[in-house]
Amino acid sequence: MARTVPAVSRAMDILELFLDTDAELSPREFATRLGLPRTTVFELVNTLVSRGYLKRVSAEPARYRLGVRVFQLGSVYSDRLDLAREGRAVAEDVAARCDETVHVAVLDGHHVVYIAKVDSTRSVRMVSAVGRRLPAHCTAVGKMLLAGLSPDAVRARLPEDEPLPAWTPNTITSVRRLERELEKIRIDGVAFDHGESHADVTCVSAPVFDHRSEAVAAISISVPTSRWDQKSDTAWVELVVEGAAQLSRQLGAVEHGDPPS
Repeated sequence: MARTVPAVSRAMDILELFLDTDAELSPREFATRLGLPRTTVFELVNTLVSRGYLKRVSAEPARYRLGVRVFQLGSVYSDRLDLAREGRAVAEDVAARCDETVHVAVLDGHHVVYIAKVDSTRSVRMVSAVGRRLPAHCTAVGKMLLAGLSPDAVRARLPEDEPLPAWTPNTITSVRRLERELEKIRIDGVAFDHGESHADVTCVSAPVFDHRSEAVAAISISVPTSRWDQKSDTAWVELVVEGAAQLSRQLGAVEHGDPPS
């Protein structure tokens, strides 16, 4: 591993303390939270202030908040961020580890749109395409994204008095049953599609968050049901959660708690 510079790491530690707080912080708080000598903290803070990464907001006692330079760098990163490109890169990594089809999708009304896809190299694989739209209620990615909405927002996207369209005999067609499943998904943190959009395909999905902690996409692994068993179930869940966390980090998200059990 390449050598790291301790002073730079400590300066980054100071800046990253603001990821977990909206408050202004003092040199004493920097030193206490990071276990650093006060003299070291003063030197680092003064350097960060001189470069615009911290701003002093009071003199006595001295308190600091993030400076405009952090905003400028974040804005440049955000402007150059491409969800489809980043999603494709993560999907390639996940697919390389499981050799199954991996999708990244976004919500569009009561449908999902696939923005990235990486195929399995196996002879039996899922037939789908980037840009394709499917009803959200019958896909793992769609149910995952619906679960990220409030119950009222979900209701607003679905027909009130009509059954949901059935794509296979396994598709959920009752709005009430869908709502119960979405509540379970909110608790579990992952969503499944057991032959609901394709009769012979099982999928598992996890949410992707952006820097505002909003679910902006979902990533899924799609596996022919003939290759799905209890052992692989656990492996696919762990892998899709890891992939979702990786893509979330690339979108600037703060870590979201513990993975689902």
